[in-house]
Amino acid sequence: MEWLIVFAAIAIGVCGVAWYSQEHLIFFPQPVAATVQLPAHIKPLEIVAADGVRLRGWLAKGTSAPAPTVIYFGGNAEEVSWTVADARWPREWTIVGVNYRGYGASEGVPGERELIADAPLIYDAVAQQEDIDRHRIGVFGRSLGTAIAAHLAAERPVAGAVLVSPFDSLTAIGKLHYPWLPVSLLLRHRFDALADAKRSQAPLLVIVGETDSIIPPERSRALFEAWAGPKDWQVVPGEEHNSLGASDMFWDRIARFLAQH
Repeated sequence: MEWLIVFAAIAIGVCGVAWYSQEHLIFFPQPVAATVQLPAHIKPLEIVAADGVRLRGWLAKGTSAPAPTVIYFGGNAEEVSWTVADARWPREWTIVGVNYRGYGASEGVPGERELIADAPLIYDAVAQQEDIDRHRIGVFGRSLGTAIAAHLAAERPVAGAVLVSPFDSLTAIGKLHYPWLPVSLLLRHRFDALADAKRSQAPLLVIVGETDSIIPPERSRALFEAWAGPKDWQVVPGEEHNSLGASDMFWDRIARFLAQH
């Protein structure tokens, strides 16, 4: 009986720590370490959220006028300036990246409800920018950002969605990595992308790494199968979660998808 009491106390303690510290297990805010990577055509962008929090990021102006546009949502440990500045984006496209609350120079504290609510506001603000083709605004999500991009694709008329290493729900990912925890009971930030996938009619491109152990391809496939609109599936052989973007196949496939939409 004493051992049962000790075991129960440990289990309750572990669950309590997981409950109170889960924000630190999900979100890893990064500061703006440098801006030297930002060429002259990339300009700062500030958007005021519904609760007055100021979200800050960048807009890389495309060569077309009006320009088709991609709104980028990054991973849970990503400061987006480096991705916005990547030279491998199609040059005619305008690329927009706004750091999540608490990331980069954005104010506030990250949380599922807040990040999901901010996404449509970012879209609306981008649609009002000069030289933007409002009929060709696409969304791009990576890892955690795929749930936010999927929500935006269900809420706004996006021209297409690119989801890199997507997942069906954070609950499913949590169960995979913490099988000894009652994740369904503890998780407050669920990021249920599956529900939004079922509502979205936008064309979809999913790209996954063949050996991704953080978000295994079967979790990505679950979201892909639920997507209501036309969809394409691309596996990049031999690539892991964090090496996927180094592949030429990755960028070539994105360029072809964007050109079609």
